[in-house]
Amino acid sequence: MNWRKGAAVAVATGLAALLSACGTNDDDGAGGTAAAPAQQASGEIVFWSFLKGSDAVSTAFAKAHPEIKVKFETQAGGPDYYTKLSNAVKSGAVPDVAVAEYTRLPEIVSLGGAQDLTPAAGSLVEKSFPEAIRNLVTLGGKTWGVPRDAAPMLYYYRKDFFDAHGLEPAKTWDEFRTLATKVVKADSKARAAAHLNGDANLLTDLSWQAGARWFGTEGDAWTVDIDDAASKKVADYWQGLAKDRLVGTFPTYSDEFWQSVQANKVVGYVCASWCAGGLQATVPGQSGKWAVAELPSWDDKPSSAMWGGSSFIIPKGAKNAAAAQTFINWITTDPAGIAAWYASGTSSMYPASPELLPVAKKSFDTKYFGGQDIFEVGTRSYAAVAKGWAWGPTMSVTDKALLDRLGGIDSGALSDILTDVDAETTSALQARGLNVRG
Repeated sequence: MNWRKGAAVAVATGLAALLSACGTNDDDGAGGTAAAPAQQASGEIVFWSFLKGSDAVSTAFAKAHPEIKVKFETQAGGPDYYTKLSNAVKSGAVPDVAVAEYTRLPEIVSLGGAQDLTPAAGSLVEKSFPEAIRNLVTLGGKTWGVPRDAAPMLYYYRKDFFDAHGLEPAKTWDEFRTLATKVVKADSKARAAAHLNGDANLLTDLSWQAGARWFGTEGDAWTVDIDDAASKKVADYWQGLAKDRLVGTFPTYSDEFWQSVQANKVVGYVCASWCAGGLQATVPGQSGKWAVAELPSWDDKPSSAMWGGSSFIIPKGAKNAAAAQTFINWITTDPAGIAAWYASGTSSMYPASPELLPVAKKSFDTKYFGGQDIFEVGTRSYAAVAKGWAWGPTMSVTDKALLDRLGGIDSGALSDILTDVDAETTSALQARGLNVRG
């Protein structure tokens, strides 16, 4: 992204870390303050989102708030979306409401792309969400977004296959290798998981689970430690599984992967709570055959991480901040608003607010999972998310650096690429005028 550097901000991210990052232009007005919603906010708002169900949510809100018109504009996800949002901020043609994944929010804020929502939503966020989620949207002591969902990681597996062969989900990663070996012995074409060489999330988030802390601060400087021992352990472990053909290798969880799922070649994979809806929608013929479990851990103690999760922001320059805030509050904290996300019948998002979990359980039919309470498993995973992780202010660079190298791991050690990614990330922070130590 190429936004103007914002006013100096202290960025608090992760689950317990206070991270400081300073821009260079205190006079450019970046990161203005959103006004508190008026008693009767009205008018039109433009809403950008790539999340499934956003159209249904917009329609439901409009019916409940006829005084506010929502113009929903669907967006492509991924880096292209953030580039488009970046360009919109620069031109002034911004939406009033935009989705911002937790991974990208620190970057958006540090570059002056979001309005400060503290006056309008600070108290709401404080009382509605647990600390683990609040810390992902509370940066420098200010509220910059309102959380929609958490994304605790889970292990999805074919229960019918496991039962037929006397298998159980692994409790540790050492046990998982044994499990993967047993799966291959039971069916030479079946695999217990998928290794991704075109998606940075799996390596990143499993490093988080293993105890890695890629970003932090010391005083007024950022620290970068992407090639730490925990991350290298994860990289070596998964490369070993792939090399020994104990897991399938796919670029992403897309067509090739789903074809293997349908052909009974993939009988387990690591993903997040929101993946349940995608599985159900993509492979409807396997209804009743799947179940979920918590991730294996490295020491037999519950440990997890989050893969994704989103908040909503009011971009800098939005024309109708009051109506935008009314909309955001409703779609993130109102039971009717949360229920609207499930209207398509495929969303399995885990709501960021624990008080809204009953809405999720009522709205998402778990028949596909044999009636298993997948949200209860998600709750245990959510509680076990490893603390201390922080997203950095240049995740777009870090993600791209990983993606540029993941595809070539067959020619070398996967763990070796982390050193290059560390160096490229450090250079990106320095290019932004940020102090980097270590």
